Amino acid sequence: MLAQEEDEVKRFFQEDVWASIKEFLNWGLHLGEEGENSIHITIGLLILLIITFIVTDFVLKTIRRLYTNKMEGDDKLKFISIFKFIKYFVYLLVILLTLRAGGVDITLLITASAALFVGLGLALQDLFQDIIGGIFIITDKSVQVGDIVETEGKVGKVVEIKLRTTRAITRDDRVIIIPNHKFMKDIVYNYTQNNVTTREEIRVQVAYGSNVDLVTEILISCLKSNNKVLKDPLPFVLFDDFGESGLSFSLHFYINETFLALKVKSEIRYVIDSEFRKNNIVIPFPQRDVHLFKK
Repeated sequence: MLAQEEDEVKRFFQEDVWASIKEFLNWGLHLGEEGENSIHITIGLLILLIITFIVTDFVLKTIRRLYTNKMEGDDKLKFISIFKFIKYFVYLLVILLTLRAGGVDITLLITASAALFVGLGLALQDLFQDIIGGIFIITDKSVQVGDIVETEGKVGKVVEIKLRTTRAITRDDRVIIIPNHKFMKDIVYNYTQNNVTTREEIRVQVAYGSNVDLVTEILISCLKSNNKVLKDPLPFVLFDDFGESGLSFSLHFYINETFLALKVKSEIRYVIDSEFRKNNIVIPFPQRDVHLFKK
């Protein structure tokens, strides 16, 4: 009899403890009228969400670690940027599935917040375009760190590519922040996409009657003193046109440092001006003859 009474006491306490735990887990916030359309946010559901979040976060970190173990530095950073964007959708999906498993009617929740989602979608459409553009840039490598790009008349060297924006340093050492959707919608010049070598051009006019062979020779010789000009491919001179004020020439040469093109051209122009003065070659300026007639 004593053993039977002890079993009954143990069973009573177990049932009582379990009932208390169940009551505690079911305690929470109840939205809506009682019935199928009511929403119950309980402590048990919140605990389930927290556990699910922890497990999901652990799984995602493990997957990221497995994929990035053998990646190089740049590729690893790009993958992590894309993975962050994917992670947000995974978390959203996990929340919805967990709520569904906890007995919450998610169709009602989605319907109730449909207007909010539409409003957010319209307000954040530029943000989404930037993020999608960032994913395309990272995956197809249309722009990479170190590339020289030109957009809206600004030339800059790309120093950082993020999921929403790309940062570049201009020739005057200013940071330009480019929204990534620009690379999808606008025309962007990439000076170093195919090759680090670019061809530069300097245009000059000389007076009519100048020795064109001597002009060509001087223009080519002006490049020899500049160590940034490549000897291969060979530079060349074009006799472009007979202009209104003089003979038009263009000097073409190749460099590896496109970002310094303005400085290199300036250095070469100083030399051209000096050599032209030594050889009495005149750079003309626009002139007009005015004829007066007396009636």
